[in-house]
Amino acid sequence: MSTNSTQISDEYVSDNSSGVGGGISDVYGEDSATLDQLVTPWVTSVASGYTLMRDPRYNKGLAFTEKERDAHYITGLLPPVVLSQEVQEKKVMHNLRQYTVPLQRYMALMDLQERNERLFYKLLIDNVEELLPVVYTPTVGEACQKYGSIYRRPQGLYISLKEKGRILEVLKNWPQRGIQVIVVTDGERILGLGDLGCQGMGIPVGKLSLYTALGGIRPSACLPITIDVGTNNEKLLDDEFYIGLKQKRANGEEYSEFLHEFMCAVKQNYGEKVLVQFEDFANHHAFELLSKYCSTHLVFNDDIQGTASVVLAGLIAAQKVLGKSLADHTFLFLGAGEAGTGIAELIALKISKETGTPIDETRKNIWLVDSKGLIVSSRKESLQHFKQPWAHEHEPVKELLEAVNAIKPTVLIGTSGVGKTFTKEVVEAMATLNEKPLILALSNPTSQAECTAEEAYKWTKGRAIFASGSPFDPVEYNGKTFTPGQANNCYIFPGLGLGLIMSGAIRVRDDMLLAASEALASQVTEENFANGLIYPPFANIRKISANIAASVGDKTYELGLASNLPRPKNLLKMAESCMYSPVYRNFR
Repeated sequence: MSTNSTQISDEYVSDNSSGVGGGISDVYGEDSATLDQLVTPWVTSVASGYTLMRDPRYNKGLAFTEKERDAHYITGLLPPVVLSQEVQEKKVMHNLRQYTVPLQRYMALMDLQERNERLFYKLLIDNVEELLPVVYTPTVGEACQKYGSIYRRPQGLYISLKEKGRILEVLKNWPQRGIQVIVVTDGERILGLGDLGCQGMGIPVGKLSLYTALGGIRPSACLPITIDVGTNNEKLLDDEFYIGLKQKRANGEEYSEFLHEFMCAVKQNYGEKVLVQFEDFANHHAFELLSKYCSTHLVFNDDIQGTASVVLAGLIAAQKVLGKSLADHTFLFLGAGEAGTGIAELIALKISKETGTPIDETRKNIWLVDSKGLIVSSRKESLQHFKQPWAHEHEPVKELLEAVNAIKPTVLIGTSGVGKTFTKEVVEAMATLNEKPLILALSNPTSQAECTAEEAYKWTKGRAIFASGSPFDPVEYNGKTFTPGQANNCYIFPGLGLGLIMSGAIRVRDDMLLAASEALASQVTEENFANGLIYPPFANIRKISANIAASVGDKTYELGLASNLPRPKNLLKMAESCMYSPVYRNFR
């Protein structure tokens, strides 16, 4: 919980003009006040009566005290009972558990977020392992598919081609000014579900709720945005309930100019240090946008960089079980898109830094299979630019099973977005080649996973070290319980974002991602390893995020890319002090 801002500046930094509370200026003293101090519920004027009860930032429902009800003209507008936040939380969780359909839980949680922000985040923080699959993958995928039907009120900013030439004006319509993190999508490649157009808004909304719950970024500092340039999904174009532009996707120069206007408007409106996270863009746009703006904006692509960082963390942790170094492994990927090539590149960079070997050499132990087979040098001329570094000398191989037998990998990683592609024959081949095969089925949602946890353990006779992108339940095999790990980006991006904001970073560099991976790997305990886990439990996610933020902040200062000077003496304590607390405040 934040304490007095003067105390923070004395203990951690000599000047803390940027304030605290998720890394943004604390204009009204809400976060710098201690829990026993009173705060004023400002809107445009002091909120009271129905206005106060209908503002999700300040609404406490039945937790308003009798004194607060009198002072703010609420008496009679609520039943007479006064409930604590803990009792409210218990009641909501009881109600949520009555739903048997995950989408119903999702809708109930979104309703809660829209009417009582602090209770929503308290619920999510205290029950993260149970609710994470609801607010994010796999349930958010179904929510995006049905977003037009379940849409009730806007949760973010929609910028369509109709607004070309006045995007800055549209950004200024958003009521909050101190934006620190933007998650933006164009909806073209939502999880493994394809083009969902404007209905992809569920992804930025879900990601930013996790920035707050897991990374402690203030909700008012977060802005979800959907860029609507049309959709090529015929089903949506014919759907009378579709909420987006009913036209084919813009591409080429029209698309590039529109995105450039957006990026310039963001920088003009929110400044140099606003973090823009690209989310679920199609491959051809994702790489282009990251490459184009990484030198001029604070940008991050979670599909490329976040996935890479969390997978690398799992691989680093797994080496303690396997007794090897990363350089001793041969890696084979099924899938050569954003995730696959992003992970491969970060692995190659890590091995290069560990061994002093040029990165061109370290890439040679990493092989990728795409829809046309093994990526080899004879295919180089026809490959997209981001696949070309992975075209090695080898005869053409069409099928994954052939590639496994030919390459003899120690690590098999799935990022294909196609379910059931790690067949029994493929997994058994991995078990024949390795005493402890490392198998990562990373595609989301659960239906698109390359194999299930049960299949991986069963087909390797319990010898696999397994992790997936979406959650799987523990598996019983031969009298032993195996707990599958989840290589979830939620381990990385909240802490990374907090570290960037806390240090006032102006650019994102690969060394920061490596620092985040190493910090996450260091949180895995011997007890976790004994249970077959290569990731720490989500129950400790805020502590994990604080450690990642401290490591990322340290690397940012080391690289000379931090603008919040001087450097805090204790980055971990600074990270913990900056985290948003959802505990109810007492009103004057």
